[in-house]
Amino acid sequence: MNIINIKSKEEINKIKLSGKLAFNVLNMIKDYIKPNVSTGYLDDICNEYIINVQNAYPGSLGYLGFPNSICTSVNEVVCHGIPSYKKILKDGDIINIDVVVLKDGFYGDTSKMFFVGKPTILSKRLCYVAEKSLDLAINILKPGLNIKYIGKTIQNFVEKNNFSIVRDYCGHGIGRKLHEFPQILHYSNNNNFILTPGISFTIEPMINSGSNKVKLMNDGWTVKTKDHSLSAQYEHTIIITNNSYEVITI
Repeated sequence: MNIINIKSKEEINKIKLSGKLAFNVLNMIKDYIKPNVSTGYLDDICNEYIINVQNAYPGSLGYLGFPNSICTSVNEVVCHGIPSYKKILKDGDIINIDVVVLKDGFYGDTSKMFFVGKPTILSKRLCYVAEKSLDLAINILKPGLNIKYIGKTIQNFVEKNNFSIVRDYCGHGIGRKLHEFPQILHYSNNNNFILTPGISFTIEPMINSGSNKVKLMNDGWTVKTKDHSLSAQYEHTIIITNNSYEVITI
């Protein structure tokens, strides 16, 4: 049975703090993303910042065995890329950095794309469509909304722009656990769950420049596009309020 976790005002304030901290990590790391830098180095910086500056814990570290503090997904990597000192960024790459912060028992989760050096026209367009699809989905949120319209909104926009949506991964409820009910699908579906005040969740569409098919690599984490096309993702944590919504990872 799926349990819906309606958050109290005190719990919401704690989630909002964790969300703000996660946003601050992404804001901090952007100046370090440049050609010839390793993703392992970026992970080290984020780990130190979360633990020593924010006095929090990197929620990805050790989660179901994940070995690092952030996910670094470069080019054809869709999600859950493992940072490595061997993975050196080069001019023209795109990278998604996914940050989870655990503070006072609650999680905040966000990710965004960064350009390494000068991006290609395709990279810029893909990232624009991915981010815009998230914005469009957020803009329709309100108490009483059937969550199937989140996926429908994303799919309509993405496919109109001739890109595809990964169907193997989804957004999720968040709070004391990183992954809670409900699941947030990013494509048209028949989920009739209704949003109510006090629900907190992520929306995180993964958009491919080619096919939506993906493959899990042998490390058990890294997910890549099956056709080696580029992939882009943006993610926010959101809380439904009495009359509207609040994005807490900005």
